Amino acid sequence: MDNAVNNLEAFWMPFTANRQFKAAPRMFVAAKDMYYTTAEGRQVIDATAGLWCVNAGHARPRIVEAVQKQVEELDYAPAFQMGHPRVFEAASRISALMPGDLDHVFFANSGSEAVDSALKIAIAYHRARGEGTRTRLIGRERGYHGVGFGGISVGGIVKNRMFFGSLLTGVDHLRDTHDPERNAFTRGLPEYGAERADDLERLVNLHDASTIAAVIVEPVAGSTGVLMPPKGYLQRLREICDKHGILLIFDEVITGFGRLGSAFASDYFGVQPDMITFAKGVTNGVVPMGGVGVRKHIYDAFMTGPENMIELFHGYTYSGHPLAAAAALATLDTYKEEGLFERAAELSGYWEDAVHALKGLPHVIDLRNLGLIAGIELEPIPDKPTARAFDAFLKCYEKGLLIRTTGDIIAMSPPLIISKEQIDQIFDILSGVIKTLD
Repeated sequence: MDNAVNNLEAFWMPFTANRQFKAAPRMFVAAKDMYYTTAEGRQVIDATAGLWCVNAGHARPRIVEAVQKQVEELDYAPAFQMGHPRVFEAASRISALMPGDLDHVFFANSGSEAVDSALKIAIAYHRARGEGTRTRLIGRERGYHGVGFGGISVGGIVKNRMFFGSLLTGVDHLRDTHDPERNAFTRGLPEYGAERADDLERLVNLHDASTIAAVIVEPVAGSTGVLMPPKGYLQRLREICDKHGILLIFDEVITGFGRLGSAFASDYFGVQPDMITFAKGVTNGVVPMGGVGVRKHIYDAFMTGPENMIELFHGYTYSGHPLAAAAALATLDTYKEEGLFERAAELSGYWEDAVHALKGLPHVIDLRNLGLIAGIELEPIPDKPTARAFDAFLKCYEKGLLIRTTGDIIAMSPPLIISKEQIDQIFDILSGVIKTLD
């Protein structure tokens, strides 16, 4: 590498300990299927699907070829007042995967943009219906909804919020569902905690339903440390939202496109939200893309007035970008042709057994799993929060395993192409590392 490449200072890395990284860089230079290749030529098994996004594995030929062909044919087309065929096809294909009458898709470029879009659509929807007093947004403690001002306002991760002022006004939060005293080491969905959905009734009593536009939650909370919804919790949220005329938004940026063994977590749980935000797995991480699926009655509420008028004053330069649309279509084809959603469902039991085989190892205080997701919670070192998990991250990397940590929690979510042998490989390395932690 030349000096310009060797100089790491120019790039301010996101969600990274910049000084630690630049003192001892960890560089990937290639990827294929389940493995990354480092600058030193080592193979590292990807137990995180990149950042929860490479659900079909790396460098899949159909997706690579689709993007290559698209950039030669149509590199960019404006999304305002113009279109191109593949974005309409992508919207149709994605809406067909969504449950119920979520049959319209608004495109963005990331999960963060998808969330901000959904929140704006919710407020504008109520205004279009003549209920303009409904502007309040309800999130959840420990929730993660990206890093836009809307997303961190409804989100509930303290470090993501505390540095950035007062954020959006008119936002409140439900309690989180984490209850380690009653639910530690649960396989799958926790038995206890559905009653925490009733916290929404408390907020309705405080603010009045006539002021509340929407509630947004992750069906499975990923970035905060893999928290599962208690049995009946999401169903209860749906009931309360229906009772009070509040829109229910599921943030499925992580759970969408097969992570739980179904197209969306909404299908897995049998709960119909009013909107679904998605990103990550929609293009297998190859080209940035996000979006919002909305129910028919929401879209229809905007389709009034003169036909030449813009109905929603919102959008992005790269909404439905041709390369992203091509990547999405090829990704959906890959999921379908290889039966990857079904594969995730079939492997979930084997994955669960591997996760819970870690019980009893030093410092492991909880294990959580659902579909092909795992959370391994470690006891923090006194006065050194995050240090134990970060040590595990570095040691795993040296032994050829990529994991993700948040706080003192290890999160894993491998590509859906994973084999049983590769699951064994992941947990052999991880268990060995955990045994060495101080």
